[in-house]
Amino acid sequence: MDQITSLAKFRNPYGNQEIEFQDVRFEAGGTPMLRLRIRERGARFTIFDIDPVTARYWAEEMLKWAGPLDTASPTAGET
Repeated sequence: MDQITSLAKFRNPYGNQEIEFQDVRFEAGGTPMLRLRIRERGARFTIFDIDPVTARYWAEEMLKWAGPLDTASPTAGET
């Protein structure tokens, strides 16, 4: 049986989507995956299974974009 562990779950305040990150380990083996589950209004889901290399690239690109804008973050300045 595949092992799926929830890592984080939060809501996008601008689109009201529920976003969940999951660690997925397949019973058959292979590369562990980061699963992103985006639940839209109602029952519609978008699911991405992302390998570690792609996850790192995606994270770095998101940080490059958000870095100059993080003063707009609701948690900016918290330590």
